[in-house]
Amino acid sequence: MAFTQELVAELELLALFDLENTQAGLKIHHDAAPTAVAAAGRLHAKGLIDQPDGGYLTSLGLDAAEHAQVLLGILKPA
Repeated sequence: MAFTQELVAELELLALFDLENTQAGLKIHHDAAPTAVAAAGRLHAKGLIDQPDGGYLTSLGLDAAEHAQVLLGILKPA
């Protein structure tokens, strides 16, 4: 499976969540980039966030965000 632009957009949103504060969610405004709006909708449909325009991570979403952020840390240039 390749990283599609859609998956990259979803990973980018997951990377924005503050894992130190699960009470902090995200709000994707209607005038945000269309790719971000669509990514939020897909993450919601997959059960990773609790609202189609952001909101809070679900339990599954928290796991996914943790993995996404660890992967970014590993792949980040030195």
